[in-house]
Amino acid sequence: MAFDKNKNNDNYKENLDMIIGRNAVMEALSSGRPIDSLLVSRGDKNGSIGRIISACRERGIVIKEVDNKKLDTMSGGSSHQGVICFAAAHEYSSIDDMFALAESRGEAPFIIILDELEDPRNLGAIVRTAETAGAHGVIIPKRRSASLSFSVAKTAAGALEYVPVAKVANLPGTIDDLKKRGLWIYGADMDGTCWCQQDYNGPVGLVIGSEGNGIGRLVKEKCDFIVSLPMKGNITSLNASVAAGILMYEISRQRSDIKAK
Repeated sequence: MAFDKNKNNDNYKENLDMIIGRNAVMEALSSGRPIDSLLVSRGDKNGSIGRIISACRERGIVIKEVDNKKLDTMSGGSSHQGVICFAAAHEYSSIDDMFALAESRGEAPFIIILDELEDPRNLGAIVRTAETAGAHGVIIPKRRSASLSFSVAKTAAGALEYVPVAKVANLPGTIDDLKKRGLWIYGADMDGTCWCQQDYNGPVGLVIGSEGNGIGRLVKEKCDFIVSLPMKGNITSLNASVAAGILMYEISRQRSDIKAK
């Protein structure tokens, strides 16, 4: 059962990617539609729900067990039959796709890495800026992160068609792999080198942390450099997408200067 737009539900516009009910979810999986995550009633793994869970595991889709009351609330009165899934607004890509894009442009890789960024509008804004700044992709973790929802696609304003977004299970491990492939990893955090005094030439991975906690300890330890933006007012932090935009354009500026020489 798809989300019923005729019901009086204020969340409809934010849930255009919600698919409700066993048959509807199974059909979405069978059709190959990009699925972001699956919610199932806690403890219910019998019958068709078991088959849905197995299909999601095969495709690496995040599965979350939740209380039945939560499903009741989210479905707005529709019969959810113990299962709701969220369709992704766009196909996820691979990190190899990002390297291939960089190679096709004759450029050193420039990849944005988001550590548990949870606000979908921030994710959409970062993808949009990444496209305009010439980045080759955005990496997000599978859990505790915003994903490619309707809200993200709307804020990205078409950039998802041009910027590969990859979802990974282990962000610190992924950073290790990126470093083996030649990237220097720059983390945006407090008490680092001034953002405009850092040299960003060469293959770049830029890490932006979550809205509330910044970069996690394990991810921060993987960074080769820490860069900071000066806080000259009374507020001690910037919106994540704003900070990302400033840093992306400094990286883009330096890369343009190298090309011009």
